[in-house]
Amino acid sequence: MEQMTIGQLAAAAGVNVETVRYYQRRDLLAVPDRPAGGIGRYAPSALTRLRFIKRAQSLGFTLDDVHALLSLDDGRGCSAARQIGEHKLADVRQRLQALRVLEAALQDLVSSCSTTKRKVNCPLIEALMQFEEQVP
Repeated sequence: MEQMTIGQLAAAAGVNVETVRYYQRRDLLAVPDRPAGGIGRYAPSALTRLRFIKRAQSLGFTLDDVHALLSLDDGRGCSAARQIGEHKLADVRQRLQALRVLEAALQDLVSSCSTTKRKVNCPLIEALMQFEEQVP
């Protein structure tokens, strides 16, 4: 693969050109050298790095996490990278638990809606109205 312009790089990674520039400002992606009066060209490694950033984000890593992971990519930072991964895993497990609680509550409310035959307020809507009143 040959070198690419910023537009070609962005298209190959499936992102916007402004996303590439933003990652450059965040020091996640290097700005290529520009020959006098010329256009900067990105090496294939920039596409690999850009895809890494997007993949890490899709797994829930923040850009700060991504920056830390990229700074450890020297072959010696595996234990530090593992700690970042363990922290993210704990966060995901915590979110999953919260989602399971939410799922159970919604299941109960939906079931109440389907079994209620009387002329009363919908249990789901009523529960959401009461929830709003409890929120400070």
